[in-house]
Amino acid sequence: KREISEAMGQTAVSVSDSSEALLNEDKEESNDDESFENYPDFSWDTLPLYMHVRKIESFSDEELKFLSKFPLVTLEKTTEMGTYGSTDVGSIKSAEKIKEYNANAKVLFYWNCIINYTYYSFQKELDDHEDWFLKDKTTGEDVEVHRGNRKLFDLSQPEVQKWWIDKATGVCDHPSIDGLFIDAITDVVSPTYLTNVANISDEKKTEVVKGWNEMMSDIQEALVQKKKLKVANVLRALLSDSGLSYLHYFDGSYLERFEDHDVEYLEKGIAAAQQAAQSKKILALTMRLCDSSDDEVDFDDMRKLQPRIDYCIGLFLIIAEKYSYLYIHDGYDVNTDSDGKCKSKVWLKR
Repeated sequence: KREISEAMGQTAVSVSDSSEALLNEDKEESNDDESFENYPDFSWDTLPLYMHVRKIESFSDEELKFLSKFPLVTLEKTTEMGTYGSTDVGSIKSAEKIKEYNANAKVLFYWNCIINYTYYSFQKELDDHEDWFLKDKTTGEDVEVHRGNRKLFDLSQPEVQKWWIDKATGVCDHPSIDGLFIDAITDVVSPTYLTNVANISDEKKTEVVKGWNEMMSDIQEALVQKKKLKVANVLRALLSDSGLSYLHYFDGSYLERFEDHDVEYLEKGIAAAQQAAQSKKILALTMRLCDSSDDEVDFDDMRKLQPRIDYCIGLFLIIAEKYSYLYIHDGYDVNTDSDGKCKSKVWLKR
């Protein structure tokens, strides 16, 4: 962390010198270009912000008004499923209510490209398709990840690809859903995840990656026709080219775990993000303010967190272009505990 801070310090002068130019860049640029007509609203008048959130029960009116102020919102898995029974129905209901406050807010539906989260109304359709999941090459049993309770789709099968696309486009057909947030790209394309963690063969991995590319090409075509957004968790410095070679499938990338490793890792991530942003791709940079479980942090006096906030904003301004957005957070979970306290200490604060 100290090395990263020092590296940021070395760029502080350039950030300071260029911040005014960044804040005024593209203000006068037309938004009439058809290529970007379904993009989120954007302005440098204030810091452009992103929101990524999950809550099992219904959002309150106060929370919905808060969410409606963000130009781009991803509703995570489990959204309002406690009220409506599933993530897809809950996401649609939440999006409808958000748009009652701000019709221009862009709301994305979370859909994982390989991990089978069982929080959806169409989950039962998979009961008769046990062969649609990847099998461990040693045991022949279903591959299970995330503490042994999540199966992985076998994307080498055209039937699996079609099912995944049909469910995604079905939700996106709702007028209040503006597009997809596609997660777990790195689990598919990373050098080691499928072979080491999922324990499938190199040959099978090649087939799965090929199927994933076919599926991404098809969903891209389908959502372009529907004028819906495609934002993915795709840019990550752990990949050889940071994921840039896959970015053509999507309108933009969500960015997380930007500081996971050393300075070289951070620099590689910055370079990839800059290249994407300069290509008019949407960027949604998420950075942790701190851990919400840290009892030593005084969340009532945000001034003590100002150095971290300044650091996050500085890093964002280094990569940001038009259609770049920032979310500084202490976790995406805004559910309440048994005492009625929100798990996020900074929820509803800006």
